[in-house]
Amino acid sequence: MIKKAFDFVKIDDLPPKPRKYGLIEIRGPYYTSVSYGYLKDLLDDWGEYVDGYKFAGGSMRLLSKEKVKKIIKICHDYNVYVSTGGFIERVILQGDKVVDNYIEECKELDFDVIEISSGFISIPLDYKLDMVKRVMNRGLKAKPEVSLIIGAGGGTHIIGYEEEIKLRSVENFIQECRIFINAGVNMIMIESEGITEDLPPEKWRTDVVKKLIDNFGFEKLMFEASDPPVFKWYLKNISKNVNLFIDHTQIVEFTAWKLGLWGDKDIWKDFNLNR
Repeated sequence: MIKKAFDFVKIDDLPPKPRKYGLIEIRGPYYTSVSYGYLKDLLDDWGEYVDGYKFAGGSMRLLSKEKVKKIIKICHDYNVYVSTGGFIERVILQGDKVVDNYIEECKELDFDVIEISSGFISIPLDYKLDMVKRVMNRGLKAKPEVSLIIGAGGGTHIIGYEEEIKLRSVENFIQECRIFINAGVNMIMIESEGITEDLPPEKWRTDVVKKLIDNFGFEKLMFEASDPPVFKWYLKNISKNVNLFIDHTQIVEFTAWKLGLWGDKDIWKDFNLNR
């Protein structure tokens, strides 16, 4: 156990990794480059609080195999799993055979998780389920991404795209999650579009979040929460044990809130200095 600075100030403790709940996955290169040197420094300082690392927007396609392997290894050195992000929906444009090639190369490069998303294109549920099974048969973890809306994903802002957006019923949304869980997936990524992303707080679909948790609990669900007001809502209104996907730039603020080190005025509400 490493002695922390100012350890006489009480904060919550985290269980050791690998954790079963309260997982935090951070976004890797996309909006910012997240170079190898930056990542190494980030994990050297803050890796204790990071469970997973996700390439976004197919960014690994822009790097050599050697560099991708090097990035994955540094994550594994800090007991951080590595996810492909939703690149498979770009791969699928070239046909089913290329999907097999993709899964095989993910195995070769030592990825841990292949995300199965369909934010930009409509993929039949049976085919998504088939891809999930192919991923698991290769010894990798499949993380299907399920969205409340059809026609947005990958950071697409839905404001101004209303004509392209189709809203699913909550029952259909939950049923898709149930099918994947019954198939044995390790975790489901819950897309933020239609729930919190680009919506004012008064229009957040918090009812959907609570229904998901009522049906499936915490361990099998990971919620996209890459805006500080959103992850703070999850921490305060759902649980500090919820699994969340956030940006790499937010790991310190998030952890401070999660462990009760810092936050809003509620931390000090019971403070009474008597001398």
